[in-house]
Parts: sequence; C-alpha cells; structure tokens
Amino acid sequence: MNHKNFNILAMLLLFFAVACSSGPTKTTEPIEEAKPFTEKYRPQFHFSPDSAWMNDPNGMVYYDGEYHLFYQYYPDSTVWGPMHWGHAISTDLMHWQHMPIALYPDSLGFIFSGSAVVDWNNTTGFGSAENPPLVAIFTYHDPKIVEAGGVDVESQAIAYSLDKGRSWTKYDGNPVIPNDGNQDFRDPNVIWNEEIQQWNLVLSAHDHVQIYTSDDLKNWKHESDFGIDAGTHDGVWECPDLFPLKVEGTNETKWVLIVNINPGGPNGGSGTQYFLGDFDGHQFIADSKDTSWVDWGRDNYAGVTWSDVPKEDGRRIFLGWMSNWAYANVVPTEEWRSAMTLPRTLSLVKKNDQYVLKSTPVKETELITDNSTKADIETVEISGEMTLNLGEVTLNQSHLTLELQVGETLPESFGILLENELGENVKFSYSTADKQFQFDRNQSGDMSFSDKFSGISVAPYKIGSTVKLEIFVDAASAEVFVDGGDLVMTEIFFNSQPFSKLKVFANGQSITLISAKAVNINSIW
Repeated sequence: MNHKNFNILAMLLLFFAVACSSGPTKTTEPIEEAKPFTEKYRPQFHFSPDSAWMNDPNGMVYYDGEYHLFYQYYPDSTVWGPMHWGHAISTDLMHWQHMPIALYPDSLGFIFSGSAVVDWNNTTGFGSAENPPLVAIFTYHDPKIVEAGGVDVESQAIAYSLDKGRSWTKYDGNPVIPNDGNQDFRDPNVIWNEEIQQWNLVLSAHDHVQIYTSDDLKNWKHESDFGIDAGTHDGVWECPDLFPLKVEGTNETKWVLIVNINPGGPNGGSGTQYFLGDFDGHQFIADSKDTSWVDWGRDNYAGVTWSDVPKEDGRRIFLGWMSNWAYANVVPTEEWRSAMTLPRTLSLVKKNDQYVLKSTPVKETELITDNSTKADIETVEISGEMTLNLGEVTLNQSHLTLELQVGETLPESFGILLENELGENVKFSYSTADKQFQFDRNQSGDMSFSDKFSGISVAPYKIGSTVKLEIFVDAASAEVFVDGGDLVMTEIFFNSQPFSKLKVFANGQSITLISAKAVNINSIW
C-alpha cells in the first residue's frame, strides 16, 4: 500500500495512543451501522466503510461459507493515517457485514497491506486438524524509523485466528521476514503451492517483486526476484498476487502475476499491471516483459484475489480499491472515503495467439438485480444521438447491457452518454481513428478538489463488427466491461445531481443498436 506524507509528530502521537499488545483482539460482534447509507455519493451496491478512511483490500480469504474482506483503514479521519485492518464478512460477495477492527498498530508499527490463508494442514501449529487456523501475513511499517531517517522501515509479520476470523493473535516471533535494506518492502501475498507442497509468498520490493518459500508460514527462504527488467517502472510496485489460471477451453495452465503500481498507471496515477508466464514454485518466468493492464480506467488499484475459494467453485475472484492516489485524499465525501470495485471473476483466454486476462462481474450480482424494473430497448438504427427510454429504471443505481453493430464503413466515433438535468455527463466512446475506447469525465460535475481529476482515459482496442457493453452505475462510479471483459475501465465522478438520461450516439456513419437492457440494482445496505 502506498502511504501519503503527513505530519510525522502527529503521526507518532497517534501511533503511541493506539498501540496495543500482541495479544488477541477480543471483538466478535458486528458493529452498529446506520441503514441505509444515504450520504451524497455513497455507493449502494459497492462495499464502502461505515465511516472514515479506507484503501487497499487486504487478507481476502474464504472459510466455512464466509468471504472475509480486510482493508486498510484509518478510523479517526477521512484521510490516510496510521493503518489498521478493517474487516467485513459476506456469505454472497454482495451483502457485507461490518465487523470490528481486526488488527491494530502496535510497538512494531502500523498494519500495512497483506493477505490471509487457511492453514488447512496446520503447518504453523497455531490450530489443529479439526480447527485449522486462519493466518494473516501483513507488513509492519515503523513510523519511528521513518522519523529517524532509516531505511529498514517495513517488515513482514503474521497473526492467526481460531474463531473464523473474529479475533486475531499476533505471532510473538514477528517479524517473520525482516527488512532487506529496501525502504519499500511490503504487501506480502501467500498461496499454498500443491506442486512443491510449500507456501509461496510474493512481495513488493520498490521496483520489482521477491518470491519466497516456507514450510510453516514462519520461516521463509528468498528464492528469486522478478521485474527489475520487466513492466513499467514509473512508480513503486505494490500489492502483488501470484496464482495459476487455466486457459479456457484447454488443459493449459498459465501463472498470473498481478502487480499494482503508483504512479505509472495507463492513464495517470495508480494502475494494475499483470504478467503471464510459468512458475515452478521458485522462479517466475514471464512470457513477455511488456506490461498488460487489468483495468484501463483510473479508479481500480491495489486489486488482489481471494484465497481458498473452494475447488468445486473454481473461480479466481478479484477485488480492487475504487480510487486513485492522485486524488484519493481529497475527493468530496465527508463521512467516509473510498469504495471497492465489484468483485470480478478473472479468466484467461487465447485470442489470435495472444493470451488475455478477462474480468467479468461475479454471478452473484444477480442476487441484487431488481428484474421488476427491467427496460428492454428493441433494435434501432442510430445516426446522431438518441435518448433511450429507461422506464422505471434509476440510472444512477443500475446495470446496463448494450450490443452495438457497426457497418463496413465505421463511424468516426460512437458510444454512450450518462447525463443529468444540469448537462453534467460522462461519456464512454470508441474513436475509429485512434482505435481506442475513451472515458471522458471532463463534464462530470465537481472536479474542483484536484487538478489531476479531469481528463479522458484511453484504452487501445480493436473492435469487431459488434461491440458488447456491460456497465454498472452506482451513485458516483461506472464500471464498463467490453466484449465480455476483454477490456475494462473503472472511473469515479462526482455529479451534482444523479444521472437520469442514457444516450447512444454515432458520428459520421450510423450504427445499429441491436439490443439494450437496463435494470435497477438493489441496495446492499
């Protein structure tokens, strides 16, 4: 996770005020919350904290029917501060129960990002065969060393839970991976590797990642590095994730290495790159050293995947922080800051001899779909601009699907516009000349909080004769999935009034709207 500068003295005072022992956090009941959340810009079907500051998703693990989401959390302000692990639990990936803070800062430092796993074989000895422990591995960030000007600021540590994640005990042998002399040394992500019958860990070391092995999650061996000569290096590498994924329709398996970077994203600020390759448990060898992007929008960062999703489910489920460090601390929300993306299923396909990592919304979104509000638009040719009749659908809390067909002579541009009565809008379009999709939020509403917020995000893409769009709109965000997740763009905005008009347009040649559907999404709160 990326930390922001603020007054070191105030930080230290806060740190010592909240520091606690390494013993268990004895809080097990969900916290009280106001329902529904009604503040301006508050998302209704994306996870957000009940109050205060949130960033990176952490420790995502599935156990005994529950998805656990931990996250970087500062309970005393709506700007970044001394990091804790917030906690929420869901049985369906949609409805979340806010839980008490899981991990507090202590004498070793703040609790930065990391992961969690079920230690099924009790390799740690923390639990038993009948009650395997949940083990969290996270980064300690020591503000005292920061103040002293030291380099060995960050180290890796573990904690365990024997009550399904309700309380946590920090290991008395922490840190389990001391600092290696690198100031940026964080965000450990762990998996059990069946092939070598060991744990693998990948963590960020400034401009590359390091790979480790362990038999017991306590003692780690550094195996190899990756990335010094690969990918983009316009910022610090953070929040990695390494996992196998089967290529759809084949028996081939590739390993996926996700690495977040800030700055250096494809459209400025934060971004999430990935590499595909082979991994033998000791060394990752990429097929290509070029960067590919999980999401081309400006507001999907620090994304990683859930561990221990049952084999009979078989999905690799991804979640990102829906913001960007370029302006995250100053966006115009008052009671809370930030939300997560929708959970997404990652899949790997081969198209034209190229592997593509696809992202699609998890099937559980159907659980919150209100089909009684569905609007179906029949086939129609569009030249210029057309406003679609959405019937009873509320656009700012909706799921939209459109299929567009272009002729042999392509239009100069075509796309959709979300607009309100004040004329504020966001536009998602395709430029034929530039061969790219564009997300334009220059007229989206309030942009006064940052000179880095306005602009047009672009994503190179070669379209076919038809283009399928799936869009989730939630208060102050839009997630756009093109052609079944071949390309994804996630963007936030702060319109003065909710968007109420959906327009489809084509400039130059006409296009055919083959079909369009809109449906309300119910609030998860």
